[in-house]
Amino acid sequence: MNFNKITPQIVDLIKEAVGAANVFLDEESLANYAHDETEDLKFYPEVVVKPLDTAAVSALLKVCNGHQVPVTPRGGGTGLSGGALPVHGGVLLSMEKFKKVLDIDTENLQATVEPGVITQEFMDAVGEFGLRYPVDPSSKGSCFIGGNVAHGSGGPRVVKYGTIREYILNLEVVLPDGQIIWTGANTLKYASGYNLTQLMIGSEGTLGVVTKIVTKLIPVIGHSVLMLASFTENEAACAAVSAIFRAGMTPSALEFMERKGVEWVIKYDNIQFDLKDDVNAFLMLEFDGDDMDTIFKDCEKANSVLEAQGCVEVLFADTAAQKEELWKMRRVMAESVKSNSVYKEEDTVVPRAALPKLISGIKEIGAKYGFDSVCYGHAGDGNLHVNIIKAGMSDDDWKNKLKFGITEIFELTAALGGTISGEHGIGLVQKEFMPLKYAEINLNLMRGIKQIFDPNGILNPGKIF
Repeated sequence: MNFNKITPQIVDLIKEAVGAANVFLDEESLANYAHDETEDLKFYPEVVVKPLDTAAVSALLKVCNGHQVPVTPRGGGTGLSGGALPVHGGVLLSMEKFKKVLDIDTENLQATVEPGVITQEFMDAVGEFGLRYPVDPSSKGSCFIGGNVAHGSGGPRVVKYGTIREYILNLEVVLPDGQIIWTGANTLKYASGYNLTQLMIGSEGTLGVVTKIVTKLIPVIGHSVLMLASFTENEAACAAVSAIFRAGMTPSALEFMERKGVEWVIKYDNIQFDLKDDVNAFLMLEFDGDDMDTIFKDCEKANSVLEAQGCVEVLFADTAAQKEELWKMRRVMAESVKSNSVYKEEDTVVPRAALPKLISGIKEIGAKYGFDSVCYGHAGDGNLHVNIIKAGMSDDDWKNKLKFGITEIFELTAALGGTISGEHGIGLVQKEFMPLKYAEINLNLMRGIKQIFDPNGILNPGKIF
């Protein structure tokens, strides 16, 4: 695609569309929006725009589409795939001023929310009504719900409650030419033609800009118990995951953590934890519900399964403080890795039973290419985050050979029946690996959908494929 640079005349049109006070051209603003949480990549926009409402987004896109100016939508900037990076310059469209919870419908168990609302704040808002929005990505304290929609986000409780796809009923979307549509209906069933709502979820801002979100809610769960199971080997911990489900249990969360990740968390956040010498992997299991007797029966049954799979110790946390300490250890793991080493994070997902082969293969590939790795993630749904650590690799190998190792990790993932992203999205950094999973006919179908929605290619160009 050939895009136009933003001229002073186009700036004037943008200011007219969204209001001059919402347009930023200063160096500090451009630098602040040149990066997200994806490693150390930086791409500077030519202008940052922070519209206040749907009409302003529509007017902005009409200007940009008419003048062939690229537009990169952005949520909270917490993404890990480069999806919010303005690789072609142009307009960085920040949705940060769309921060209202518009309606909480307690009769239908639904809410309408703007995309700039922080996920945790939305969860807290519906919680005041005794309701629950269970989609809780690890960055829920800073990510926007609109970004969650754009990336099809998950989190630790996907295993029982599902991804964000199960909770989005309807979306208000501004198309690249400025037209405004609702994608579906505020109903639990939808069998009326193509499901445009589901098409928008996970499209990473390449098809339209979401300006309102209608979500399904569920009642608050009364109780939960957290278990931390220790293993001597990664593979044994991963094998226990499938065994839990085969025994007829569905935990509300089932997380895997490798020893080195726990070591770094302890150092990074001064967490008090007795890390025994013979322990190399952990599973964190949560069971929730309204009846404590049922929960404890599940915990006892899970304990038996874990012991049969080689677990060496199980700790139980049933007070709020104990549970918070264990969850904190899991949630700050990404930050602790980032603080310790040059790294790259990959997001793999396979069928649960394939997790032992996946993690052993990752270690073999690391040994072949000379990098280390710290693995953790949402094992209950087969989602393993692979933090590749530079370790003893030379700068030249890190720059030029690492990509071959990453390719082999994704080839292994695909061979095991998995795919190359479970929740982080494709964005910029993963798009070169899409042919490992998809045939050219699949990619052409995706390109055709993009062409129908955005014939001028202005919306988040350079992403996905």
